[in-house]
Amino acid sequence: MSTFDNDFHHLPIYVRFWNQLKQFPRSLARGSQDPPTISGPAAAALVSAAFSCFLLMVNQHFCSLFKSWETIVWTLGSWIPGSHNSDPLYGEIGSYSGKETVMLIGWLVSWFILSKLWKNKQVPFSTIFFCLFTFIVAATVMNWHPLFPYLPLMPK
Repeated sequence: MSTFDNDFHHLPIYVRFWNQLKQFPRSLARGSQDPPTISGPAAAALVSAAFSCFLLMVNQHFCSLFKSWETIVWTLGSWIPGSHNSDPLYGEIGSYSGKETVMLIGWLVSWFILSKLWKNKQVPFSTIFFCLFTFIVAATVMNWHPLFPYLPLMPK
């Protein structure tokens, strides 16, 4: 008896699971019976995630330049466990907890705004790609330390 028969009840559960899993790519290849006609919600999710990466790096530079801003950001992130940890074994996250909080807030707010703007719209792929590429490249360049001596972003 073949494992590809329709009578799966006598087979072990892992064999049944594997046989079902092997059918998965075929269902993707067939496509959806009701494919989406708009790309706005997906574009909003992708672009907001890339924007939040960019926002994290902008916030990092502001914290490096302005110690008062770093204190505010650290206070904002004090809800994260380990932000202010006096144990020398584990150390503390420090102001990075606030930077992550700003990133989280920026992601959620930008996702909300973009999802409202693009709710029923077909956003061109070129627009999505340009936004993703721009934000990710900018965040990467801002994080690439060999450029810092040549850019007036970091204090000396």
